[in-house]
Amino acid sequence: MLVCSVVALALVIERFSSLRPARVAPPRLLDEVLTLTRSNLPGPDVVNRLGGNSALGQVLAAGLRSVIAEPRITEEALRQSLEGAGRIALHRLERYLNTLGTIATAAPLLGLLGTVVGMIEIFGAQAPGTALAAGAGANPVQMAHGISIALYNTAFGLIVAIPSLMFYRYFRGRVDEYALDLEQAAERLVPHLMRFAVRTPA
Repeated sequence: MLVCSVVALALVIERFSSLRPARVAPPRLLDEVLTLTRSNLPGPDVVNRLGGNSALGQVLAAGLRSVIAEPRITEEALRQSLEGAGRIALHRLERYLNTLGTIATAAPLLGLLGTVVGMIEIFGAQAPGTALAAGAGANPVQMAHGISIALYNTAFGLIVAIPSLMFYRYFRGRVDEYALDLEQAAERLVPHLMRFAVRTPA
């Protein structure tokens, strides 16, 4: 349980840092890219810097690279390129969330397991013929105290699981919002970049 609590805390801190808007989808990045590419396509250095800016930058840079590499690219091919980059970015945004969700699910079960083991030991000590049953172990007050200590395992499991579940749901909601932002940005970028595509005569 102690390991679960430490890992959950580390994951929550890491996700708070990684899912900041500045690292995922800066508010004005798309407008800046549209302005920059109003008349011509940027050079490779600019595209590379854009790709390292954020998750949104990676998606936008993938679209720019596709048009630069294939001037006769079709709209369908451009959309596929953006969708592929979006799936990669989304996969990175979801990193460690499954682990956090697993901890939220497993922590109460681990606590319950500890309680059950403790209860087995307590009641086993009360069995006739044991040394504890013949002495102080048969004291109801001590037995109640042992049961209360065994129940601490369940309580600690819930203490770990409840915040983990809350943060898991919160981060899952943030990732869903960012996924929608990436999709909308790609939809705005496609017609803008298609202006640079060389049309093949019919």
